[in-house]
Amino acid sequence: MREFELKYGCNPNQKPAKVYMEDGGELPFEILSGRPGYINLLDAMNSWQLVHELSAALGCDAATSFKHVSPTSAAIGRRLPEELKRACFVDDIPGLDDSPMACAYARARGTDRMSSFGDWIALSGTCDEVTASIIKREVSDGIIAPDFTTRALEILSSKKKGAYNIIKIDRDYVPQPEETKQVFGITFKQGRNNFEINRELLKNIVTKNKDLPESAADDLIVALITLKYTQSNSVCFARDGQAIGVGAGQQSRIHCTRLAGSKADNWYLRQSEAVLNLPFKSEIGRAERDNAIDVYISDNPEDVLADWQSLFTEKPRALSREEKRALLDSITGTSLGSDAFFPFGDNIERAKKSGVSFVAQPGGSVRDSQVIETCDKFGMVMAFTGMRLFHH
Repeated sequence: MREFELKYGCNPNQKPAKVYMEDGGELPFEILSGRPGYINLLDAMNSWQLVHELSAALGCDAATSFKHVSPTSAAIGRRLPEELKRACFVDDIPGLDDSPMACAYARARGTDRMSSFGDWIALSGTCDEVTASIIKREVSDGIIAPDFTTRALEILSSKKKGAYNIIKIDRDYVPQPEETKQVFGITFKQGRNNFEINRELLKNIVTKNKDLPESAADDLIVALITLKYTQSNSVCFARDGQAIGVGAGQQSRIHCTRLAGSKADNWYLRQSEAVLNLPFKSEIGRAERDNAIDVYISDNPEDVLADWQSLFTEKPRALSREEKRALLDSITGTSLGSDAFFPFGDNIERAKKSGVSFVAQPGGSVRDSQVIETCDKFGMVMAFTGMRLFHH
């Protein structure tokens, strides 16, 4: 296929629209089902780059959940603890522990479930039956992967009455070293961001504490590769091989950190006994549960508890602000990556509230010494990568 006609561009009034190769060659993907739109394909191409790079960097399966050209999360294929399975609504999926790809997607989809509603999915390797069974029951726009098992393709092809978007990407495709795009009729050209993110990038540790465990290095790599494909400014919190909070597209660094930190806090709180044991009525669907949980762990839980009869078999006890703070204060070992330097120590102060112990950022601020001093105050480890990761 040399080009693909689209229904419209970003919005219905933006016609005509199509995708094609400028050199007139074949597109590096095949549409197996559905009719993906302009934004779907932007998500597909960006999300595939993320999982392909993450898988290569850490040598394992990777998955991401994308919305509006930014990841809600990305993860590698590690088994989920029982609490996390329940929080991600996958504790009933047969064979989950035996499928690293399914584990990767369960983590990615389950991190920020409200943002992942109607997501675009990318997998670094073959989509198997277990992974497809998770995708089958979630609201999603489509998937891109290098291959699908016969059974997985049957399951996904039945979604949306056969209209679910399924794209098979050529895993060996390598784009040209330069890329172009047009804005307001003006053509922009730049070299592709082929900068490799690996452990070598984390060797310049500038804090007094220089003890960076392998597990934390993995998490920082997850965070940095996630940021490489996130609309800037952006900050990413990571834990146990997955991004647990992404703050994207904010104009100030502190707002990125606050947004990502609040999502990380929600990820931790969703795994608390109070949330896992909420007495939902059996007929309440996953999306409604997500909305109720989000309000329940907010500062205004009474907004959902006032109408508890419609959701719960009995009225749950509200989590107090003090209880939530005590739970979050008990957490350490979270990793934090930033796509550009932290201009002030306030970002580190906020990160500490979400259990951050390890930080990776480019450095280069006139106030680097203040940021380092704030890290030292909390005993954090911080590496200067020397490389900005803006993405627009």
